Parts: sequence; structure tokens; C-alpha cells
Amino acid sequence: MKKNTRNLHPSLSIEKMPSDVFMNFDAFLSNTETRVHCHPWGQVQLISGGILEMEAQGTRFLAPPHLAIWVPAGVMHCSYNRRPLEYCSLNIAHELTATFPQNTSLIKVTPIVSAIIEDFRHREVNIGDSEKDRRLVQVLLDQLSEQEEQHHFLPSSHHKYLAPILSAIEEDPTNDISLNDWAGRVHTTERTLARYCQSELGMSFTEWRLRVRYLYSMDLLRSGQSVKEVAFTLGYNQASPFISMFKKYAGQTPEQYKSKLL
Repeated sequence: MKKNTRNLHPSLSIEKMPSDVFMNFDAFLSNTETRVHCHPWGQVQLISGGILEMEAQGTRFLAPPHLAIWVPAGVMHCSYNRRPLEYCSLNIAHELTATFPQNTSLIKVTPIVSAIIEDFRHREVNIGDSEKDRRLVQVLLDQLSEQEEQHHFLPSSHHKYLAPILSAIEEDPTNDISLNDWAGRVHTTERTLARYCQSELGMSFTEWRLRVRYLYSMDLLRSGQSVKEVAFTLGYNQASPFISMFKKYAGQTPEQYKSKLL
């Protein structure tokens, strides 16, 4: 996605884990990036309010709030966010991560995980020292390690036909040019483009564009637009289809998402 002037976020200066599992809570400003770095422990990065973009193992990962980014121990990575967001890193000793994916991936954030993280944030708990908090930490590990991994929410491609199309839609998520019209612009056929979408992106053109609009809708909702205004901006004639689309990805309605922001 298009990037503006960036703020460099200071690195977390921890050389030795204070506990087998510890949390770091932070608030990232708009257009903030982190340096390329790695940890000798595994890390689950969870957010609320915005979208976290990460580069790791030669791949770009985009994580809206309903997905966390899992980074195994020793993996070099850096991140970027366009909008302000609440951030939490769940740092886990390598020997406790055997049931987590071997590679950087996206994993679903369940309502239980969100509730526990928010509870710890509210109580300013970074290490679960009490018996109750140790049990909650174990629930977090169980919930996150049991989720099916996803390699991409919004895949990218450098394919000569797809790259300019994907770039144009990310720049303007309301872009409504049909796949057939795009085919004419890049001098190929609609059938060929559809085939490359499946082979390069793992999904249809329609599904990919819907995901771009879902990510964009979160920005619009955060800026104060009503659900109906966002629906019309995205080209819907009424709010209900937009609400269904948003709930499909977020697991909550746009109003519920706005309420959490407040």
C-alpha cells in the first residue's frame, strides 16, 4: 500500500526474556515502521484499530485486527502501519512454540484471545505472575496455537499482467473496472487474467478486490464515517450487503468494530 513519510519506532531493548511468556503493549502513531530485527523467541503480534503490514521471509503480510502475525524465533522482520493502532506482542520462549507454525504466518484471533489481551492491557499486566494470570496465558497459547495458519490475507504478485492491476486497486479501493476491461488494458484475455488470479493469488479477482475494500472500509469507519456512508463510498446501493461482507472477514459488524474503537 502507498506509504508516506515514516516514523521510526524504537526497538524493544530486551536481550533476555523476563519470563517464558511476556507481553509488550504499545500504541503506534500513523506511518510508523520498525527496524529489521529478529528475536531468539517466538512472537505473536496482535493489533486493534488499524492494519499491520509486515515483511518477513521475503513475503508481505497484511494483518487486520481479526488476524495476528506469528513470527518464529530467529526470523528477520520489519513492520509498518499507515494508521494509528493499539499493539501487543506476545513473546513466547522457543521451547513453548512446538505447536505453532514453522514459518511466519497469519493466525485467527478468537474472541477469547481478544478478551484476554484487553484484560491484560487494562490491568497493565505484562507477565502472568499470579495463578489466575498464568492460567489465562495458557489459554492464550492454546487458542493461538490451535488456529489454522493463513499465508496471506491480501496476496501480492509481480506478474506482468497482475501487478499493475493490483497496484491500481490498492491505490483506489473504489475502483470498479471489470476484469474484462482490465484484460483489454494489459493486452490479454479475461480468461487468462482469471487463471493467473487463481494461480498467483490463490483466489478470484472478485475475492481479492473485496478484501481490499474491507481493509479500506476500516479506515473509513475509523475516520468517523457512518456505516451507510462507507457502504455508498464502496459502491453498495444499501448498507446490508456491506455489513455482510464486513462481518464475513471481521467476525463482527461495522458498528461493533466502531464501538471497540471508541
